Amino acid sequence: MIDLYTWTTPNGYKPVILLEELEIAYAIKPIDIGSGAQHQPDYLRINPNGKIPALVDHDHPNGPVTVFESGAILIYLAEKTGKLLPASEPGRSRVIEWLMFQMGSVGPMLGQLGHFRNAPEKIPYAIERYQKEQDRIYKVLDGRLAGSEHLADAYSIADIATFPWISMAARMGISLEPYPNLARWEQAIKARPAVTRAFEAKIKP
Repeated sequence: MIDLYTWTTPNGYKPVILLEELEIAYAIKPIDIGSGAQHQPDYLRINPNGKIPALVDHDHPNGPVTVFESGAILIYLAEKTGKLLPASEPGRSRVIEWLMFQMGSVGPMLGQLGHFRNAPEKIPYAIERYQKEQDRIYKVLDGRLAGSEHLADAYSIADIATFPWISMAARMGISLEPYPNLARWEQAIKARPAVTRAFEAKIKP
């Protein structure tokens, strides 16, 4: 059994989607980040960074394995099952590079945009900076998807990592209309049964 410590955030949904795609048995252990549960000593022993998600795999032959950081969890699960991450090149590097693009650009920049848009004190410079970066990132994704159905050569953990962030565009007041290839991709991923199940999963108690 896999214990997944997570919450209802874009990063928190990534491993839920992958577990549903892989059809692996798992149990959700909610970590209410609004109440500060991520800073409790019991959880910090699992994830010393005090963030979600984190995973404990009780089925590993060498004993329980703990993994934190959403990208690391996706790689771990993909390698555990041999699915959604090619074992050989060039397919493997294609997936990893787009996964790292999500980890280093999509998530952090959209997270900062959301933070400054909702901050009690509005800082126009910061909002403008992250809006420009959001547009740049969306154009990179849209350009890639103009010639490919998926971010890598086939559906992979790169798509799974990126989708929760793009799916929240409307809630952030971002229209996908200027990015038609990204919009097409977002709707295709959203329609996957495993993605539907993941977003219906009971994460909050």
